[in-house]
Amino acid sequence: MPVLKIQDIEQLAHQALRGSGANAHHARTVAQSIAQAEAEGIRNVGLAYLPTYCSHLRCGKIHGDAQASWRKTAPAALLVDADAGFSHTAFMDALTDFLTMVRSQGVAVMGIHNSYSAGVLGWFIRRLALEGLVNLAFANASAMMAPLGGNKPVFGTNPLGFGSPRPRNATGEDVGPLVLDMSSTATARVNVIEAANKGGPIPAGWAMNLAGLPTTDPKEALVGLMAPAAGHKGYGLALIVEILAAGLGGANWSHQASSLLDDTGGPPGVGQCFIAIDPAAFAPGFDARMFHLMQAIEVQEGARVPGVGRHSHMNSAMTFGVEVDTQLLNQLEQFAIPANG
Repeated sequence: MPVLKIQDIEQLAHQALRGSGANAHHARTVAQSIAQAEAEGIRNVGLAYLPTYCSHLRCGKIHGDAQASWRKTAPAALLVDADAGFSHTAFMDALTDFLTMVRSQGVAVMGIHNSYSAGVLGWFIRRLALEGLVNLAFANASAMMAPLGGNKPVFGTNPLGFGSPRPRNATGEDVGPLVLDMSSTATARVNVIEAANKGGPIPAGWAMNLAGLPTTDPKEALVGLMAPAAGHKGYGLALIVEILAAGLGGANWSHQASSLLDDTGGPPGVGQCFIAIDPAAFAPGFDARMFHLMQAIEVQEGARVPGVGRHSHMNSAMTFGVEVDTQLLNQLEQFAIPANG
């Protein structure tokens, strides 16, 4: 398989998005998110997910010329309309105003509606953490999971995450911010799709078939239901995410959103919610306390803080590049050709 530099991956993603109808502003921002996912080793939502972005641009599920708008609805509340475009662009467009609110109030909330899937939630979390902010992030998606005890999908995989700045470790090494993101389901949908493409089984507990029975067949899972993480706990998390990501900002509930898995229906209109906290507004000495906590974890052999693996993988990928499947590479190069070309 060919090895591509991260810069070349970003350029390839940019060209594929532009060829599929995204304007330069959207293509630039989303290509950066694709390249970072590849660099951090989260490849199922990197180049492997780019064909879905491109298909959804071409069928109109994503508006390639969307212009996000936002308004301050309270001293610490910002409501963003993504205009049926990418959530990444809407987030970045409103970020400067959001940061100003966080600095002045100590804490602020950004709600995004009329949006597309967030992809890797850690991409947003990392940016807020690099600004020195402790933060929480939530995103809903088209329905794939039933409420506990039910058999009809109401919730998406509904990821949630947490981020925090952290000082250098005991050896003085920059290991990046603390970044934790996870789905409310037992696994992300893209992992089931990957298993189906490879023809292999999925672990027990990941999904259920149409009858609501556990299955290890990824093809049955794709037309069935995703299982909640840890039973009632995952269901509870999905409910929390749904209310924060969609309920507060006025986005579509997951069961109202068009599917993110096909080209039918209009824009999904899902939402995201970000809560950012400035440690400077609270007790002094946050960095020192974080250092003590991280040291207590990392002094144990085998223990690792969330985000360290991503940061290490990114450093390696920036130096050595990453392997890209030839078939996927050819597919993405075809997307770079304009749809009417």
